[in-house]
Amino acid sequence: MNEFWQRLKQRKLVQWAIAWIAFAFALLQGIDIIAQRFNWPGAAERYLILALAVGLCVVLVLAWYHGERGAQRVSGTELLILALLLAVGGTLLWRFGPAAVNEPHAARSAQVEGNTAPSSATSVVQRSSAVAVAAIAAQPIPAKSIAVLPFENLSDDKKNDYFVAGMQDLILTKLADIGDLKVIARTSTAKYASHPDDLKIVGRQLGVASILEGSVQKQGKQVLINVQLIDADTQNHLWAQDYTRTLDNVFGVEGEVAEKIAAALDAKLSSTETARLTAVPTRNEAAYDLFLRAEYQTNQAELGDGNPLRLAAAIPLYRQAIEKDPGFALAYARLSYAESDFTYEGAGGMSAAQLSAQARKDAEQALKLAPDLAAAQLALGYNDYWGRRDFEGALKAFAAALALRPNDPDALEGQGLAQRRMGRFDAAMVSFEQAFTQNPRNSVLAADIGSTYMVMGRYPDAERWSLRALTLEPDNISAKEDLAHSILLGSGDIARALAAADPAPRGSSAPTGYSNRIKVGTRVPLLIYQRRYREALDLLDSVPVNVPDPFLAYVVIGKPQTKARLLRWLGEPERATPLYEQVLPMLRTQLKMQQGIEQGSVWNRIAEAELGLGHTAEGLNALAQSQAIASSSNDHLSAPRLMQINAAQYVQAGRPDLAVPLLAQALATPGIGGDYSPVMLWLDPAWDPIRHDPRFQALLTEYAGYRPAVIPAGSASTAPPR
Repeated sequence: MNEFWQRLKQRKLVQWAIAWIAFAFALLQGIDIIAQRFNWPGAAERYLILALAVGLCVVLVLAWYHGERGAQRVSGTELLILALLLAVGGTLLWRFGPAAVNEPHAARSAQVEGNTAPSSATSVVQRSSAVAVAAIAAQPIPAKSIAVLPFENLSDDKKNDYFVAGMQDLILTKLADIGDLKVIARTSTAKYASHPDDLKIVGRQLGVASILEGSVQKQGKQVLINVQLIDADTQNHLWAQDYTRTLDNVFGVEGEVAEKIAAALDAKLSSTETARLTAVPTRNEAAYDLFLRAEYQTNQAELGDGNPLRLAAAIPLYRQAIEKDPGFALAYARLSYAESDFTYEGAGGMSAAQLSAQARKDAEQALKLAPDLAAAQLALGYNDYWGRRDFEGALKAFAAALALRPNDPDALEGQGLAQRRMGRFDAAMVSFEQAFTQNPRNSVLAADIGSTYMVMGRYPDAERWSLRALTLEPDNISAKEDLAHSILLGSGDIARALAAADPAPRGSSAPTGYSNRIKVGTRVPLLIYQRRYREALDLLDSVPVNVPDPFLAYVVIGKPQTKARLLRWLGEPERATPLYEQVLPMLRTQLKMQQGIEQGSVWNRIAEAELGLGHTAEGLNALAQSQAIASSSNDHLSAPRLMQINAAQYVQAGRPDLAVPLLAQALATPGIGGDYSPVMLWLDPAWDPIRHDPRFQALLTEYAGYRPAVIPAGSASTAPPR
């Protein structure tokens, strides 16, 4: 050992190492200052650190061989060692370099958004965000691409927010009519500041070369609109202009702005597109103002607080705008869209069939007034999809909308939704991915992609996209639920699914009922799968039903019915009876207000209540009604799930001869993966009464490869009372 240390001293190995480290430290300090000034990517510094680490090894080798005698010639052995060191260094750069590029993007993305993931999942969410940003960054950014950031309200009266938002939206819509431009959807730009500090990051996140910023000042009848087009990379102004208008001649300013932007970006305009830019939707001042107020409510329902009751507020405002100007085609189109959306949200106590029929009339009137209006075709498509469940008709309407406005993200998303319902899952994924290119910060769209992967049984991909959706919008309830369900259905790991379904909202912007919906829709079922019936009952009792809460409208019926089921499983059927008696009349009323596959779901709940009351014949009749709807439905998402829950009710009715074949059929039907998977055969207590039935045992054998690692106590041997 003494001889070894003596050699180190002779060759001055320690001195060389200290000198190299000091040199590297000084170099890194200088590079860091330069990198900050010129906004270099963090990857450059990480590559340099790796190179300096390899260089240290080279210095030590040379010092060992030449530190004492100062020879100038390098031997063949030394060359081999140096080659090996360089090979190792190159491998490290290749292996870890790309990963190092993505992580800081995730951190910067989170800082810009102002979102923070929970500590238990921070690293996973950051990796998901890194993938999202890297995917956009990896694609070349078209020169003719633009994002319109939220306009700033410079008015003294902040009640003018609706007017300011309307100006931004109308300009964005006009830009979207230009086929030569890539225009990012409002959904992706809505949560950015009006004037962000670092437009370069914003441009990279959105995948655009230019940013439009603006402000609006409305004082009485006077309106001042300022817009400026900025190069996202250099932050140089490409074009800017002020528009001074009065309320009676503000019409058409959005077309003027769009035309100037097209010229600044050298975008080519066809004669048809030029005509669309100059077209004015209305020249009636009162109709225009009412329309902007209605648009604000509709957009808030989708992008703001997420409260679907805002649609109920928007609908009469659109109607009033049409009364002021019966030729207002855009108002008819947007009214139809709001009516169809509200139908899908439950119609707020109105007849879904009547509301859908009215939406159809309004969309057709919009097309009659303006046959080349993309918004009218879009309204027609969503009426087919949401209201009429005519998925073929929806595809035709969305295709017509895309012919008028190529790459419209709403039409692409609608096309994907319709394709998914028709069982065309691969085609749906293509549509969703195209929409995501135009709408890269849309959490709902990311969740749609995740849920589609669930439907396809690709649960790891579903987890990844659910995490990405939560990175973009921490309070996305559907993404939160999908994350827990993808864990459950993919692995059967109930404990991990429960951890993912933390009911506490992550941000102050969490919509009303967020925690309650997670409790009722996700945590209660997970506790049931663990046979923790008493805990599930206590959690259910903690959820109020006497507060205004659009997210929990279904709880008025769903809560007592789930509670009754738990009481049966706890061996207290006498306490379940009054609950079934309570919900049965409400279910029969609800049946009259629903249509299509939703009626099948109501029939299923009626069957459960009738069977719970001991009315076997009535329960079996209701099940027959439900199954007839499921069998005739062309909905490849809802029908398989309805078949599965009907099979569960046949178990309750004591008919395993009907239950097992129907369950087998449901599991074999494409599209079941979004709601159920074979792993549930071991977890779902609905099958406990027939676990020893040879037919069910055969099903377990068929799907033995899906058996979860942990099976809840009691699921294999103990059956709850019927």
